[in-house]
Amino acid sequence: MQAVEMVAELMAVAAETAPKSKGENFVKIKIITGETLKKLADDMLRFGRRTREKDFDRDAKNVAASAAVVLIGIKKATVLGLDCGACGFPGCKQLEQADRCEVEFVGPQCAFRLLDLGIALGSAVKTAGVLNVDNRIMYRAGVVAREMGLVDWDVVMGIPLSVSGKSIYFDR
Repeated sequence: MQAVEMVAELMAVAAETAPKSKGENFVKIKIITGETLKKLADDMLRFGRRTREKDFDRDAKNVAASAAVVLIGIKKATVLGLDCGACGFPGCKQLEQADRCEVEFVGPQCAFRLLDLGIALGSAVKTAGVLNVDNRIMYRAGVVAREMGLVDWDVVMGIPLSVSGKSIYFDR
């Protein structure tokens, strides 16, 4: 649906222009539709079966019924330099020197960079909401998009988009 793809583009604008800590942008955005979207839904279903993690099947059905998915994440985000401890380390140097952990996402991450991601996500879904396009931020879509290699970002969330008489994301 052309209108939904236009809304996805406007969501990308909202995420890109959302405020970022120190004016440094590590936020990444990608829109997927068509066959790539269907493959994401199929892979989400397989991921859930393989890992036996809850609700991947439910979210896969939602993605399959969507017209587009907006992926928003962060990649190689540097520390802010505040030594605030919000990341769980006493200072930014310790965070920078910490061993990287890669499970579903890559961590640890600077809390302010994760806040930047959250603000970008909020700006994007607000834009969709203002334009009356149903949406929901989905952790599971982001996990599988990374695993599939759709993106190589450190942390990513997916936002599927739908236009119907009843929200498929909340009335499920």
